[in-house]
Amino acid sequence: MSGAAWEPDEETKRPRHKVTGDVHLLLRRGDRVLFGRRQNTGFEDGAWHLPSGHLEAGESVVAALIREAEEEIGVVVEPGDVGFSHVMHNSSAGGRVAFFFTVTEWEGEPVNREPEKCSALGWFAVDELPEHMIGYCEVAMQHVAEGKPFSVYGW
Repeated sequence: MSGAAWEPDEETKRPRHKVTGDVHLLLRRGDRVLFGRRQNTGFEDGAWHLPSGHLEAGESVVAALIREAEEEIGVVVEPGDVGFSHVMHNSSAGGRVAFFFTVTEWEGEPVNREPEKCSALGWFAVDELPEHMIGYCEVAMQHVAEGKPFSVYGW
């Protein structure tokens, strides 16, 4: 070795992949899970989806889930009541990591706090999910039901 600093070749110099983090709430009441029907979002309007949102800078995934639960459906969730269910590396929008958490205890009754983006809330049995769902969410729900903690979607 000559002692010269190692220089990466062109392939090694690829820019780092930037990932958007999403959190998804499986609010469970017995064997039922709460979904909202999307509207006016420009993406999959009319589809049923879990209460969800993007991770913000400086925020843990649990803090993001608690914030989204309050913002979207008006329920208060304590950190100790958040249970991990699944993580999915999703190819949409260049790459996302979606974290799915189950909550069975919370304060308040779920209400639609974003009627401009959500036309309805509905409780669906985990073995009878709505017909029109966003694809990655439907697949993640299958993995959760099977106890699989990790998946890759769309790559």
